[in-house]
Parts: sequence; structure tokens; C-alpha cells
Amino acid sequence: MARQLYLYLFIIAALLASFTYVYYSKQVQMQQKKATADLKAKSDSIAQLSQQLANADSFSLQKNEYAQNYFANFDVKKLEPSIKEQLLSFNDKPEGNPYTGQEKLGEQKFIINSMKVLNHRWIIANYSDGTYWGDVMIKYFVDDKGKATFQTMDSYIYPKEEY
Repeated sequence: MARQLYLYLFIIAALLASFTYVYYSKQVQMQQKKATADLKAKSDSIAQLSQQLANADSFSLQKNEYAQNYFANFDVKKLEPSIKEQLLSFNDKPEGNPYTGQEKLGEQKFIINSMKVLNHRWIIANYSDGTYWGDVMIKYFVDDKGKATFQTMDSYIYPKEEY
């Protein structure tokens, strides 16, 4: 009788071991499939974001060949930061940056916060005084020495929203 008991225990243990092996092998396969699907989804997202970035950069001095040819005498990689620095230097004026197209509305002056050099002729920027916000389109010219002159083409200030 003890022999039969050991035989049944052995059969039950073998069945448990085989079921456990099958369960864990299937679980590993499922995890591998899920990881592969996640990796594919992330790769697709990265490709989509890369395409969106390439489309957004089509309006930039760094990606526009015609604009770069206009500045044949300059290193465009050094020129763009120089133009930005020259425009931002007007933020230090007591009345604010004159190229925002806005005069002071309160105690604070309007200053340019960020900008993008679109090509060899235009800059788009946003500005604020801490209360009001706006966007401005600026035309610029660069002389032979790399000094930029600016001209405000159009400016828009957003209405103040009351909460």
C-alpha cells in the first residue's frame, strides 16, 4: 500500500511539475510578445515624433538651404545665436524691448521671452510683461560685419483673461 501511495504522489508531483512548466513557459512567451508590441509601438511613436520635428524644422535657418546660401559669407551656426543675442539685448532698455511693438501697459516692461529665426529675413517671437502676452513678427537684416538691424512687421497682444 505504501508503494501505491508513493506512486500516486510521484504522478501528482510529475503532473504539477509539467503544469507549472507549461504555465511559466507560456507566461514568458506572453511577456516577450508584449515587450515586442511595446517596442514596436514606441518605435512608431519615435518615428512619428521625428517626422513632426522635421516638419517643424522646415521653417528654420538651420534647415533652409536657400536662406543659408543668402548668408554665404557667414557661419550660419554662429550667426543664428548672434542674431538672437542682439535682439535679446534690447530687453535691457528701461522702456522694454522696442521690437515687441508694444508700449508699457503697467509697471513692467515688455520683453522678448523666446524666438525662432525662420529664415534669412524673419523672426517670430513671443513677449510678455508678466501680465500680458503677445507674439511679434520681426524682419531683420545682417550687414557685412554681422550686425543685425530689426524692424517690427506685426505684433499681437492677447487679451487679458480674467479667472
